[in-house]
Amino acid sequence: MRYNKQYNKTNLAKEIYGGRPMEPDWKTLMERYAVWDDRVYTEDDLADIPEDVYVELLEGTIYFKGVPALKHQGLVSELIFVIRSYIMEKGGRCKVYPDVGVRLFEDAYTIAKPDVSVICDHNKLSDEGIIGAPDWVIEIVSPGNAKHDYIRKLELYTRAGVREYWIVDPRTEEVHVYNMDNGFDMKSYGYDEKIPAGIYEDLIIDMAALEP
Repeated sequence: MRYNKQYNKTNLAKEIYGGRPMEPDWKTLMERYAVWDDRVYTEDDLADIPEDVYVELLEGTIYFKGVPALKHQGLVSELIFVIRSYIMEKGGRCKVYPDVGVRLFEDAYTIAKPDVSVICDHNKLSDEGIIGAPDWVIEIVSPGNAKHDYIRKLELYTRAGVREYWIVDPRTEEVHVYNMDNGFDMKSYGYDEKIPAGIYEDLIIDMAALEP
C-alpha cells in the first residue's frame, strides 16, 4: 500500500493499532505504508514530517530512507573527519556536512539529503541547508536503497552539476567514483586501494584504515 498524505492519518493509525483511536505515530505510518504515491510533493510538504523521520524529496516524490545503521553512521563520521582534517590542514574554505538538505535545482521538487556533502561556494549555504549542487557528494549504500544511489541519485547529481560523486558500498567493499568536472568519468576501487579525491590534488582516502 502506498501512503497518500490526503489519506486520513487517524483512520490509518486505527488500522495499525488494532482499531484503537489514537494519535498517529509518523514513524510507524511511514515505515509500514509509505513512501511515495502519485501525488507531486514540494518542499513545503516536508514541514509536516517530523525531523526524526528520514525522508528525501526527489522530483516531487517523497522517499523514506530509514534510520541509518550504526556502521553506516560510523563510516559517515570517519569520512567527514578525514575530509575536514584535510581541509583544515590546507587552510581551505570548503565545508563538510552530514545528511543536510540540498536543493539541487531552482524548483522546490527536489531536496536530497546526501550522507556527506562538501560545498566550497559559501553563497550556496543557508539556514535551511545547501541551495545548489555541492562540489562533492558521498552516499553510503544501505540494504534496500542500492537502486536509489546507483541510478536515481546518479542521474540527479549529474544533471545538477555535482563535480564528484562517490558511491560507497560496504557489502561489496567497493567505492565507485564519478568525476563530472570535465565530462563524465567513472572508476571503481576496492577498500584495499587508495582512492584519490578528484576535486583536490593530494587528498587520498584509505578506506581500509577507516574504523566505522
